[in-house]
Amino acid sequence: MAAASTPDRTVLERFPAGGPYGSWPAEDFAADRRAAGQPAEVVMDLHTDTFLVIVRGGGA
Repeated sequence: MAAASTPDRTVLERFPAGGPYGSWPAEDFAADRRAAGQPAEVVMDLHTDTFLVIVRGGGA
């Protein structure tokens, strides 16, 4: 999936909120990005019921 940018953040990936119990794919993806030196974090988009992995400041 291509990164989507706004002036204050870049969305790296989207994950549905209804994943299997005990599964944290958004957190795992963000941890992998952080290990690669990218300051990724997970936020919830309540309008679409998805977890977004983002980088603040628009820097992907």
